[in-house]
Amino acid sequence: MSEPFDFADLAAPGVRALQPYQPGKPLEELEREYGITDAVKLASNENPLGPSPRAVEAALRAAAGCARYPDGNGFALRRALADHHGLAPERITLGNGSNDVLELIARAFLTQEKEALFSEHAFAVYPLVTRAIGARERVVPARDFGHDLEAMAAAVGARTRVVFVANPNNPTGTAVDGASLRRFLEALPEHVIAVVDEAYLEYASDLWQGEDDFPDASQWLDELPNLVVTRTFSKLHALAGLRVGYALSHPQVADLLGRVRQPFNTNSVAQAAAIEALRDQAHQQRSIEANRAGMRQLEAALDRLGLARIPSHGNFIAFHCGEASSAASYEALLRQGVIVRPVDGYGLPGYLRVTVGSEVENSRFISAMKSVIEKRGES
Repeated sequence: MSEPFDFADLAAPGVRALQPYQPGKPLEELEREYGITDAVKLASNENPLGPSPRAVEAALRAAAGCARYPDGNGFALRRALADHHGLAPERITLGNGSNDVLELIARAFLTQEKEALFSEHAFAVYPLVTRAIGARERVVPARDFGHDLEAMAAAVGARTRVVFVANPNNPTGTAVDGASLRRFLEALPEHVIAVVDEAYLEYASDLWQGEDDFPDASQWLDELPNLVVTRTFSKLHALAGLRVGYALSHPQVADLLGRVRQPFNTNSVAQAAAIEALRDQAHQQRSIEANRAGMRQLEAALDRLGLARIPSHGNFIAFHCGEASSAASYEALLRQGVIVRPVDGYGLPGYLRVTVGSEVENSRFISAMKSVIEKRGES
């Protein structure tokens, strides 16, 4: 009998080497596996306030017309984003979440002969999209869990075509100030596409003083033509389930991204909701304030529990589990109905990441983590 056929032999080399992205465990999965019906999910950096009511209403209205294809060019949403950022619509590329835009960048600019450069502990999508293309990846060791911009600049070579910088970074929550980031970007050769991933930037808005120091890279697009800034509606705007993100770039870069973009990659419901979410600044501010309060609650609790944490500028905290392994702590938390995120795959053994939830959700996590530590001491 012949050996069974292995379809992996037909796949591109880069695809064969990939491991699928592992999202946070869904509540429904925990309920199926453990029979827990009152679980809380603090694994995926979701906004505990939920979306703006105006965004929900717009989504419901748009859903009535879902028999028709969406506007493939996203005219209304791109116009709203253009007004918001003070840029021409031709500089905006829509995506099915910002992950989609990151993949478009890789498809447009990376080849097997080129390389992408990013930091240790960086967002998992950067190596994923790089490997899928078959391009080379260069990982620069982190400094204090964050980007070492000087080392990254020194690592850029003739084959480097894309550099990814997440600011703030996921999963560590580290961030760099505007002056340092600007110097780094200005020093890059013009043949390098500089991608600044700002999925969590709004949560960091109170940590820098003055416009010159705040690291909003979108302000520098006119002066840095090789810069691409990516944003998402999944975090602050709480539209993670609708999948809508975007890139801001030079018009020629946006044109190239548009050539590899699927024409309907942002659906009509998502577009309608995103427009209203963008306009509801009061809800955005409530979300930021709730995150600040929740961050203080979690930081104080982790300190009381004696668990080392990485100072975070996002809506999450990576913390060390102490004497027990992160896998054991993760499993123990699951059994108490609390879902957090393992980050061993990011080169952070012994760490877990917890999202800033509501006050009640945070308290549930704190109580569960305290119980895990106490039971560990009894064994």
